[in-house]
Amino acid sequence: MNLIPWRNKQAEGEAGSPLAVVRREMDRLFDSLFRDAWGNTTWPWGDQGLMPAIDIAETDRDVVVRAELPGVDPAKIDVSLSDRQLTISGEKQESTEKKDQDFFHREIRFGSFRRSVLLPEGIDPDQVDAKYENGVLTLTIKRLPSAAPKKIAVKTS
Repeated sequence: MNLIPWRNKQAEGEAGSPLAVVRREMDRLFDSLFRDAWGNTTWPWGDQGLMPAIDIAETDRDVVVRAELPGVDPAKIDVSLSDRQLTISGEKQESTEKKDQDFFHREIRFGSFRRSVLLPEGIDPDQVDAKYENGVLTLTIKRLPSAAPKKIAVKTS
């Protein structure tokens, strides 16, 4: 009896056995359930399918964080900042409905997401501006005055 069920059965010459055929078909079925129209794997649970893309840019005066959250209701977005740990979480709910004389079609998609990033040192957690426009959340976090970079003159001899 085999204790490792995921081992490659083809190497053992069992590729044509009825159990191997059923297993391959079950694997194919589950793979097809979690693929979108372009062949990408999407999981309905966890953070894999709803992980928002985040860009972080620094200037001398502030740190700007942009998160792509298309289709997310701004009222369902939570932003928290503790020390330097920025956490963006929320819930996405989409519903489409098509009615016609001969058919009725409804799709509902939902899920939650949570993304945390560590920000650079010297930010002021009390000076944060958050804006949501066209599916993009933009956070502008001011730097502390003491954390502003100082220009150092280079002398020549």
